[in-house]
Amino acid sequence: MRLRRKPWIEEAIKNYTSILFLEEPKDRKGKWRDLFPCPQNELHVEFGTGKGQFISGMAAIHHDVNYVGMEVQEGVIYYAAKKTAEMDPPLDNVRLILGDVSEIADIFAPGEVDVIYLNFSDPWPKKRHAKRRLTYRDFLKRYALILKEKGEIRFKTDNKDLFDFSIGEFQAMGWELSQVTYDLHASPVEGDVETEYEEKFSRKGNPVCRLVARRP
Repeated sequence: MRLRRKPWIEEAIKNYTSILFLEEPKDRKGKWRDLFPCPQNELHVEFGTGKGQFISGMAAIHHDVNYVGMEVQEGVIYYAAKKTAEMDPPLDNVRLILGDVSEIADIFAPGEVDVIYLNFSDPWPKKRHAKRRLTYRDFLKRYALILKEKGEIRFKTDNKDLFDFSIGEFQAMGWELSQVTYDLHASPVEGDVETEYEEKFSRKGNPVCRLVARRP
């Protein structure tokens, strides 16, 4: 679901262009690590960054990882950019993209990415919309192209139906699954950060599902 358009964001978002690409940066393909002070570090990418709590929190904890977050909604990624820019101490290991995940093969080079995060993606619950789910097999093919050998997808959701669907898609496409749980917070993963959505709904007692899938 798209948020109501806020015209003032179109101007305000320009304050963060030092860390945010307002157009899909296809000229950066194969050169993402060069943007960071420590280009030798792993490159982790989050598709569906939302308002940035996860990616900014992860970057603050894991200084030895470079992070790129991608979000299709301008009115959402504005807040992610604002949050990231205002972190104290400042973060130098995060970049953000306003763009669509369908374009990732033109934005990242084959094998350029170490880890992909899919956090609380839209479940698209109607069967006729299955192809829009970010764990649908056509998307998995795109992820496999940009992930390095033995690269991983780390997937979290509170939607059990989407989780079960995703397991089926991963298995059908030959991905190796591990750390599969239907109740993440019963055994939290060290070094993981909650998204805004996760924090809100887990406090209400909603179980969170998580898995790690290794590229075939």
